[in-house]
Amino acid sequence: MSSVVDYLPRTTLFRLLAVMSLVIAPHLTRLPLWASASVVAIVLCRVAIALRQWPFPPGLLKAALTIGAGVGIFLSYGRINGQQPGVALLVIMLSLKLLEMRARRDVMVVVFLMYFLLVTHFLFSQEIWTAAYLLVCMLAITTVLIDVHHPGRALPIRGLLGNAGRMLLHAAPVAALLFVLFPRVPGPLWGLPSDSGAAQTGLSDSMTPGEISNLIQSDAVAFRVEFDGQIPPPQQLYWRGPIFWVFDGRSWKPGIQSTQEADPKRISKVGGAVSYELTLEPMRRHWLLALDLPSPLSVDQERRLSADFQLVSPKPIRERLRYRAISYTQYQLNRQLTAFESRSARRLPRGFNPRTRALAERLRQQHPRDPDLIAAVLRMFREQAFYYTLRPPGLGRHSVDEFLFETRSGFCEHYASAFAVLMRAAGIPARIVTGYQGGQRNRLGDYLVVRQADAHAWTEVWLKGRGWVRVDPTAAVSPERIERGIDNALSAAEGLPDFLAQRGNWRLQWEARWDWINAQWNGWFLGYGPELQRQFLRRFGLDEIRNMVLALTVGVTTVLALVGIVSLRRSAPPPLRDPALVLWKKLGKRLRRLGMIQHPEEGPRDFAERVCDARPDLAITMQVALDAYLRLRYLQHPDAKLEQQLAGAIRQLGARSAR
Repeated sequence: MSSVVDYLPRTTLFRLLAVMSLVIAPHLTRLPLWASASVVAIVLCRVAIALRQWPFPPGLLKAALTIGAGVGIFLSYGRINGQQPGVALLVIMLSLKLLEMRARRDVMVVVFLMYFLLVTHFLFSQEIWTAAYLLVCMLAITTVLIDVHHPGRALPIRGLLGNAGRMLLHAAPVAALLFVLFPRVPGPLWGLPSDSGAAQTGLSDSMTPGEISNLIQSDAVAFRVEFDGQIPPPQQLYWRGPIFWVFDGRSWKPGIQSTQEADPKRISKVGGAVSYELTLEPMRRHWLLALDLPSPLSVDQERRLSADFQLVSPKPIRERLRYRAISYTQYQLNRQLTAFESRSARRLPRGFNPRTRALAERLRQQHPRDPDLIAAVLRMFREQAFYYTLRPPGLGRHSVDEFLFETRSGFCEHYASAFAVLMRAAGIPARIVTGYQGGQRNRLGDYLVVRQADAHAWTEVWLKGRGWVRVDPTAAVSPERIERGIDNALSAAEGLPDFLAQRGNWRLQWEARWDWINAQWNGWFLGYGPELQRQFLRRFGLDEIRNMVLALTVGVTTVLALVGIVSLRRSAPPPLRDPALVLWKKLGKRLRRLGMIQHPEEGPRDFAERVCDARPDLAITMQVALDAYLRLRYLQHPDAKLEQQLAGAIRQLGARSAR
């Protein structure tokens, strides 16, 4: 059997290896260390085989490597199916294919596996840079595909790139039609069900002191909001997320109220409604974010309100979601509590935080009225030596006692938890609300960007005659956090991430432009799901699936027909531009009517002699025509008189053929 060097020139082989490395490179950072090292070693081994003319590994060794790769993937991930283990297995198997790439069939398998592997990058990132990178990779793979079809010699790279680029341009109209018209199905296009539980950066389904402060390290976008009117002031930008009722002495967790439906009669609006459109990044959680407090008008088939007025989805958010909502920034909620809610909002675990309970009893004796007690606790936070810090000390079993009486340093969740425990110990119903606060305005698109670093926790207390009232103890300790954002509330000495500590005007402007571009990309490309497709195609009367499929069929057929016509025209022989040759072809048509046909291998003079021998009556006319044609054809400049002679001979032959 011939070696691969006999089939592919060395230059073409190295081009294929370079393109394969380009396609695999982003995945190497996602694979286990042993897998990445194995892929690099296999590629280097294939280079050595080509340079040193080493023999290919024996079949037993290749079988052992294949089985070892499968076992290694299983040991690393606990399974071989799913997003990450599946991609890892595909990358290793593609590299192993290089060790048996002997014939044209093996080369084509490698090339088409590279096309398939290209799509898997979208499983991990769908940003603009990813699409641009993969477009470059597609051009490179197509270039190699053209090159390997000429195994005799390596073609010039410039011509290969040009041909590959033209092929992609020809395919672009069909791709655009398929993108716009192909019926979209609900659910993520680039997700795998087996990995739907993968961890995502964001809020959790519980709250323990220290968790939210970790989110400040993330510059990831949580959601974007576009208001129908003016953006509310920062003091009203509380984005309501999970609500926690149950306290176990250290952590807060949801209560049964979070699973029940809201009663619209339990909310009374006081201020005007705020309407907006929110684009939520995938969190793989059931909850949605909404400006405090979401209206029942925000509910539809895809969203519901829980009993504690948290907007939730019946299924986890695994893809970017755009939805409209209406909220009231001034409201009265649950002016009457049920007996179960009252008990749940006052319950504290026994044996935890005795000093906090004692403090609450003293404050209750000094301030019998609930509003006065709340004001006293906030005044304590504001006037005593409490510190708002990103790096609070660790807390033990009696976490609230240690925070209030020893460390006195904490982030928003520390203050919210301590305040809620004090309220419950004093007999006031209280619960924790987590979400986000504030946001950064993007003036290019006039929308709000809320990042994971804007995660926040606050407290709601129930007051007779008023219902649930938001109380944010962080605002008492660090009002800058609410009014000016997290980066203004903490100093650089706190060890802020670079995206906060070094944020200057130039960076803000660059971030705003890039985020606006990302927002357009997300809204029109990644967010082009069933709902947006129906809205867009409804303008053209194509919102029904039958009409979509019909339009898609007609459009693709039309585009392919146009491409075919253009290709046929390009493959057709070029039109004759030499006047002498045009006239000689015309003369040939006249003689064809007389039964005289010029053969392809027959020159003008031999043809003329044959015509004269067969038809002596045409000898004079043919000699005039031949002499005029030869002089016109090979003279350096045109001659109108000779053209007239040749045209006259053609007319005479035409008159003879008409008889």
